[in-house]
Amino acid sequence: MITVDCHDVESIQNELVIYVADQVGAVPNLKYHEFILSPIEDDENIDTKEVVTSIKEFLESIGEQRNFAVITKGDIIAIESISGKVIEREATPKADLFSCPHCGFITQYEVDYNTHMKIHYL
Repeated sequence: MITVDCHDVESIQNELVIYVADQVGAVPNLKYHEFILSPIEDDENIDTKEVVTSIKEFLESIGEQRNFAVITKGDIIAIESISGKVIEREATPKADLFSCPHCGFITQYEVDYNTHMKIHYL
């Protein structure tokens, strides 16, 4: 399990978690100022270097790679502003996202979320 601290990039946290989880093949779980990546299979491990690379690629894609450092401390990765700059974008309200507590599936549609939850209780 890897925790990614997003205090300085909170406004892009939702986009970032989707991109990184897709790149490394992990199950994402959103929290208030961070997200957690868990392996799909219990016996698998997530490579921290791959996560760092994915975060850097994402920051580069939005033109912010020079303003942020990606720092690794064990299984915790922090994205910290170098110059004190914080990314200011209109964030998607977190209340509009539904996240499955079992597998990390994320959707903005309550109907899709309810349908998805049914597969866990078959």
